[in-house]
Amino acid sequence: MAAVLDKGNGREKGSAGREALLLPRSCASEAGEGCRLRDRLARGAEFARFYWAIGFFWLGSLLWSLVSGLLALFLPPRMGARVGQLLIMAGFRLFLSHMQLLGLFRCDLAALDRLRDEGPLLLAANHPALLDAVLVVSRLPRVVCLTKAGLWENPFFGGCIRLARYIRSDSPLRLVREAEEAIRRGEQLLIFPEGTRTTAAPLNPFKGGIALIARATGIPVQTIFLEGSFPYLAKGWPLFSKPRFPLVYRARLGRRFSPQGDAHQFLAELESYYRQELGRNPSISAR
Repeated sequence: MAAVLDKGNGREKGSAGREALLLPRSCASEAGEGCRLRDRLARGAEFARFYWAIGFFWLGSLLWSLVSGLLALFLPPRMGARVGQLLIMAGFRLFLSHMQLLGLFRCDLAALDRLRDEGPLLLAANHPALLDAVLVVSRLPRVVCLTKAGLWENPFFGGCIRLARYIRSDSPLRLVREAEEAIRRGEQLLIFPEGTRTTAAPLNPFKGGIALIARATGIPVQTIFLEGSFPYLAKGWPLFSKPRFPLVYRARLGRRFSPQGDAHQFLAELESYYRQELGRNPSISAR
């Protein structure tokens, strides 16, 4: 069949049609309405997966908390703490795996696995977002977290943290006493030295609690750096405000400190080290 010439530029229309078939499919090369429809469907599906993941986490937390509350009635405290810590680790790991299956999450937390078989440690991590504790605890079976007092009355978390014998942070004297008890049980303590999520990047000023616990217990302080591609659930980020997916996170281990010398000097040295490391290693890309 003879080729038909485009009078405007002398190109063969048949040739142009064949070339178009070889180009990537995009909004520019397709019917605009069909492309917009696909975009709306894709966005709708991502919103659906996002809200499903939120419901999965909160309903799962409520179920875990109720089960933990029942177990606390029958298990002796020491055994209950062990069971509670394992339940929380398993629940967080299940949630993160579910997020990965939904295509909402990618992470590299393998560095934390090196701490699983170690003895008592004070695990100190930066705190850019609300998911930080979930990331760390999902990999470690013997972790006791220092928690805000309000969580103990929260129906979604109260049962679990009571069974696991987590430590309230509202009383310094009790905090130190319970930290020492956890160390004697061979557990690891997770603390966020900033005391709350980061509001002034790269780091809020450190609170004195970590120096107090380190000096009282004498255990080494293992630094942990949590880095991510997008600040979902950073300070002020609403729970139901959808971020850009997938979320990408990485954990890496830093220097291990021995609590020696003056507490103020130790705290200043620790904070300086975090600022140096976070400045040298910016958050990872979402690619």
